[in-house]
Amino acid sequence: MLYLDTTDIIAQSFHAARFDTLPCKEKPSRKGNRLFIPPRLLHRMAEEAFHRLAFYLRRSHLDLLAERYHDPQSSANDRFVLRTLLENAGVACKGELALCQDTGTVVIYGWKDEAVYTGGDDAKELAEGALDAYQKHHLRASQVGASSFFDEYNTATNAPVQIKLHACAAAEKRKCYRFLFIAKGGGSSNKTAFFSLSKASLEEEQFSRFLDEQIKALGTNACPPYRLAVVVGGTSPEYNLELLKLATTEILDYAPYDGNAWIRRDRYWEERIMEKGRQSGLGAQFGGTNLLLDARVLRLPRHAASCPVSIGVSCVAHRNLLGVIDSKGIHLERLCTTAPQYPTLDSQSPPAFAVNLAPPLSNLCRQLSQFSVGDRLLLSGELLVARDAAHYEWHRRLKAGQTLPDYLYRYAIFYAGPSERPPGKIIGSVGPTTAGRMDRYAEAFLSAGVSLVTVAKGARNLQWVDACRRYGGFYLGTVGGAAALMAEQYITKDTIIDYPELGMEAVRLISVHNLPAVILIAPQATDAG
Repeated sequence: MLYLDTTDIIAQSFHAARFDTLPCKEKPSRKGNRLFIPPRLLHRMAEEAFHRLAFYLRRSHLDLLAERYHDPQSSANDRFVLRTLLENAGVACKGELALCQDTGTVVIYGWKDEAVYTGGDDAKELAEGALDAYQKHHLRASQVGASSFFDEYNTATNAPVQIKLHACAAAEKRKCYRFLFIAKGGGSSNKTAFFSLSKASLEEEQFSRFLDEQIKALGTNACPPYRLAVVVGGTSPEYNLELLKLATTEILDYAPYDGNAWIRRDRYWEERIMEKGRQSGLGAQFGGTNLLLDARVLRLPRHAASCPVSIGVSCVAHRNLLGVIDSKGIHLERLCTTAPQYPTLDSQSPPAFAVNLAPPLSNLCRQLSQFSVGDRLLLSGELLVARDAAHYEWHRRLKAGQTLPDYLYRYAIFYAGPSERPPGKIIGSVGPTTAGRMDRYAEAFLSAGVSLVTVAKGARNLQWVDACRRYGGFYLGTVGGAAALMAEQYITKDTIIDYPELGMEAVRLISVHNLPAVILIAPQATDAG
């Protein structure tokens, strides 16, 4: 082999997958020795693919969550999160509320057989089909465009999308066009890390320490349990990172473990990484052994002067799907479209304390001061919903010497950005966003008497911990990755109260009933978080 090529590895993943055929009026047709695919079939395929990705998961993924639930090493915290995630999958399977509020950036890879042609603009058809799915199924528009270097606006369509199409050698028996559809959330994308290392790093002890540091640095911001990938080597940084993205989707699972292949998996380091995940203590989200569901480690050739290494994850909303168009029509990988049944899961919730969210914030802080870090709570009452864009606007007001809105002094803040509201629902899928993105506002906000109680996911930095100690603040964690369940079961009212032009980042006031949460930071426990 004179060049790095994933085609054969990827083809094996398609061969092993199970597909459903999509009903279509138009059909591909043979013209001479070539297969003609009407361009509208690409639109139809992408639309249906991203519809399915929003609501359904692979059965193998769900089974792995259930397996981890029953693992004797799993902590009570692990089991609480894993059961919640499986319940969320059951709610999403109804096809109304998406698995996760962050319905993701649209990413499409295609491998086009040389004997296949469309006569159209393939990327345009795929993009329009994907974005139609976002509009028709009330999925979240998460993309922001730049109107100037610092000013941004929500595109309101989830455009632009990311598409990469490859030309492949003609297959002897089956002329086809293969696709990988990915809905990649911002939280899991943010956990991609790239390092330019050297030969000195390729010693077992050195590399093991490096992995220890990076696995601990993953934290729980991106909704674990994770599928973790590590790629070592590559002819360029860009190629290393591309294979990392593909590895997190499982499409490179058939890379050989043995031999002198340019691209190969390493079973030894995959097992070592799983053990490191268990030993990290981070757990599924609130402590335990289940930070990782599984691991992929790829070893590639490299330039003698370079050793690119990347690490990335696919979060528990593991949304990727294979698709094929051949002479018989459109085929999409089979996902689990009915609520998974795991009768051996414990239906009993862990003990929790009821908390009334009624304003003012000072009353809520007095209630919370009765509890300890790690205590489970059931929150009832009203919460503000706000995240990055709203916090940016409030901070601009403070810097300009303006007063903050009154609602900030009355309510706790839930960091979130819901999907669009489907017909007949109170709110679209909604779950916690990463708390750490708001940490830079710690001193400015807590010293002003706002943000004293926040609800989100993931860890906070020492600046926020210190501000909670000095100003009497609390940080509560709730399960990330359970957005359909949260919208269906815990939220009883939703009203936009400020910044409607921010789209999914508008400020809302919601009512919740028995929303589960865990105290992660309290003023009397500065080592928390």
